[in-house]
Amino acid sequence: MRVLQVMAGAAAGGAETMFLDGVTALAEAGVAQHVVTRGAPARLDVLRNAGVPVDEASFDKLVRFPTTNTIKSAIKTFQPDVLHFWMGRAGTFAPVATRARSLGWYGGYYKPSRFKNCAWHAGVTRDIERHIVEQGVPADHASTLLVFANIETAPPLDRATFDTPDDAPLVLVLSRLHEKKGIDTLLDALAELPGVYAWIAGSGPIEAELKAQCTKLGLDDCVRWLGWRTDRAALLGACDIVAFPSRYEPFGAVTVEAWAAERPLVVADAAGPKATVTNESDALLVPKDDPGALRAALGRVIADAELRTRLVANGKRSYEAGFTKQAFARASMTLYERISTIG
Repeated sequence: MRVLQVMAGAAAGGAETMFLDGVTALAEAGVAQHVVTRGAPARLDVLRNAGVPVDEASFDKLVRFPTTNTIKSAIKTFQPDVLHFWMGRAGTFAPVATRARSLGWYGGYYKPSRFKNCAWHAGVTRDIERHIVEQGVPADHASTLLVFANIETAPPLDRATFDTPDDAPLVLVLSRLHEKKGIDTLLDALAELPGVYAWIAGSGPIEAELKAQCTKLGLDDCVRWLGWRTDRAALLGACDIVAFPSRYEPFGAVTVEAWAAERPLVVADAAGPKATVTNESDALLVPKDDPGALRAALGRVIADAELRTRLVANGKRSYEAGFTKQAFARASMTLYERISTIG
C-alpha cells in the first residue's frame, strides 16, 4: 500500500497533531507514504525522523500552481494507491484525475465542496460522518476515521518548573488561546476555587486578552501560562485534572489524551466531546459558557477520590476500546484497501 498524505495546516494545532500522529503511526505499521505539507520545521523533523519523504508546498489559495505542481510531481514520482487529503485547504488541491482514489478527511463540519475531487470522505467523529452524508455524499463512500492519543511514556514534569506547590490541586488545559476554546470560562470558574492552580499550555490570538482577564480576576498567583508545548505526556503526568472548556470542538483530541494518561476529565458539551464522552462515567460533561457548572464539576473531582477513580478507570476503557494507535492503523489500512480496490 502506497499513500500520498497531503496537509496544509498551521505550524501547530489539534488537526496538525492528528495528521502527524496518523502518518507516523502508519509508518510504524509499514505503510509506504509520501507527504506534501507546509514547511513547519518541527513537523518536517518528525516526518523525516520517521523515514517519510516530504515535499514542501505553500498551499496559497490565490497563487495555486506551485502547490498543484508539487502534488502532481509527487503523484508521478511516488505512484500512490491512495491519496489522503487532510482538512479542507488540502482538499481544494486534490487533482480531478485521481478523484476515484482520493480521500478527504474532515476535522470539522466542512462543506463537501471543499473535497469535490475526492470520491471518498471520512470524518473524525460519527456525527461528522452523518453530516457528510446529509450533505449529499453517498453513504457507501463516507466513513468515520477515529484518531488516537499519542501519549509517550515520560516522567511527570516537576511542578517547581512553574512555581506550583506539589500538594495543590492542579488543572491542566491543552489548547490554542482562541475565543472558541473557552479559556475565559475556565478563568471565571477558577476565580472562586481558592488554592487551585492551573497550567494553560498553548498560544494563540487572544493571549494578551486572557492574561489581562487573569490579572483582573486576581489569578496571577495560581495560573501559569506555559506557551505551546510538545511535552504533553510530562504535563499530563504532573496534573490532577484535565479541563477542556471549548465552545466549539468538532472532536477534541484532548479527550482521549486525558483518558490515555489516566487523568480525570471535565469537558464542556461542544459537539465533539458531547458525542464522545459518557457523562458521569468517563468524564464530567458541563454546559459550555457556564463558569458555575465548570467550577462545581472541578470542585467535585478535587473533593471526591471515588469519583476520580471511576472517571479514570472508565476513561482508560473508552480509550482502549477505540482510540489506540493500533486501532487507528488498522482502520486506516482497511479504508485504504477498500479505496484502492474499488477506486
